[in-house]
Amino acid sequence: MDVSIIGIGGYEEVGRNMTGVKIGKDIILCDMGLRLDRVLIHEDVELEKMHSLDLINIGAIPDDTVLSNVNGRVRAIVCTHGHLDHIGAIPKLAHRYDVPIISTPFTTELISEQIKQEKKFGVENNLISLSSGRTFRITDDIELEFVNVQHSIVDCVFAVFHTPRGAIVYANDFKFDRTPVLGDPPDFTRLRELGREGVLALITESVRVNEGGRTPSERIASNMLTDVLLSLEDERGIIVTTFSSHLARIKTIVEVAEKMGRAPVLLGRSMERYSQAGVKMGIIEKKFECYSNRAQVEKKMKEIMKEGKENYLPVVTGHQGEPGAVLTRISDGKTPFVVEKGDNVIFSSSSIPAPINIANRYAVETKLRMRGARLYPNVHVSGHAYREDHRDLIRMLQPEHIIPTHGSIEMTGAYVELAEEEGYVLGSTVHILRNSQELIV
Repeated sequence: MDVSIIGIGGYEEVGRNMTGVKIGKDIILCDMGLRLDRVLIHEDVELEKMHSLDLINIGAIPDDTVLSNVNGRVRAIVCTHGHLDHIGAIPKLAHRYDVPIISTPFTTELISEQIKQEKKFGVENNLISLSSGRTFRITDDIELEFVNVQHSIVDCVFAVFHTPRGAIVYANDFKFDRTPVLGDPPDFTRLRELGREGVLALITESVRVNEGGRTPSERIASNMLTDVLLSLEDERGIIVTTFSSHLARIKTIVEVAEKMGRAPVLLGRSMERYSQAGVKMGIIEKKFECYSNRAQVEKKMKEIMKEGKENYLPVVTGHQGEPGAVLTRISDGKTPFVVEKGDNVIFSSSSIPAPINIANRYAVETKLRMRGARLYPNVHVSGHAYREDHRDLIRMLQPEHIIPTHGSIEMTGAYVELAEEEGYVLGSTVHILRNSQELIV
C-alpha cells in the first residue's frame, strides 16, 4: 500500500497549515489554516465576504487545487486545534469536500462559530467531536487517534493515523508542558507506546526549533504575570493585552484581578469569541465582564474612566498591533479610554515572527510610550516546542521518516539539522517539502 504526504500549505511559511496524508487511494486533509499576515497587510479586508480564489491568490489560504493532480479521494478533514492558522480556511475550502470535519470538542465549537459567520460559502460538512484519547474509524484501513498534548490553546492533540503500514503522526502544533494551568499534561505514556508499535512518518511543526533547551511551562508565565500585576497593585491605570485564544492566560489574569480587587473586563471581538466558547464548554468560569462590538466596548470604557481606572483591569485585543484592535485604537487616541502618563500596559505575548506583525507591534508600543505609558513586554512563554522538546519527540516516536512543516525554509532546515543529529539522513529519512509537492514514504 502506497503512502504519501502532500504539502498543501505551511511548508514555506508560518501559517496556512494544510497537509494531505494519502493512504492507498484515500486522502485525509490535516488542518485548513489562514496566513494572518497576508490578510493584515491589506486594509479593510472583510474576510467573511471574500472568495476562496482571491484569498489563494494573495497567499492567505492554502492552494488546495494541487489536489486535482492527486489520484485519490478525500475521506475526512482533521484539525488538531483551534488557532486560525489551522482552522481559518475551513469556511472557504471545506465545502469543496463532502466529508466530515473531525476535531476536539473545543475546536469543534470554534469551527462551528466560524462557519456561522461565513458570508460567501455555505459550509454543511458534518462536524464530529472527538476527545483526546479516543479513536475514530475513517475507513477500513485508517483509524484516527487523538493524543493529548499542550499548546497555547486548550484541547490540542496529535492526530495519529493507524494504517497497515504503521502509524502516521501529525504533530502540528505542540509544547511539552508538564505543569499546565489548564488541561492535562501531554500523554507521554501513549507517545512511547506508539514508538514501540511503529511510526512510519512524523509530520511536525518547526516554528521554534531554533530555540535551545525546552519551552517553559505555562505555569512560569502565570507566575511572571502574577508578579508583574501584583507589583502594580497601587497603580491607577493598568491594561493587559494577550492572545484571545489563550484561555489559560485569561484564567490567570482574571484570578489576579480578583486578588487586586479589580474587576476584570475583556474587550474585543475575539476576546468574546474564545471566552464564550470556553465558558460554554466548561473550560473556564464566567468571572469577568466581556464586550465585543465597538459601541459596547466604548460604553464600558466611558464607565471605567468615570468610576476610576483603579477599579478595573481591562484585558484587550491588539497585542500584535493589529489595525482596528482595541489596543491599537487606544494608542491612536480613538477611544474613550485615555492613556495617561504613568499608566501601565502589559504585553502578555511575543511578536509573531512576521514582518507585518513586528512593524505593527512597534508602532503601537511607540505610540503608547509617547502618551507616557510604562510598558512591560514579553510577559509570556511560547506555546511551541523548543529544540530539546523536538528531540524528545523524535526519541519517543522513533519514526522511520520525518517531514517538518509550519515554517520558513530556515525553520524546516533547522529541524533537518536536529534530525541529522539523531541519525536521520536528508532526502532519505528526513525530508524538506515545499507547498504543492508530494512525498512517497
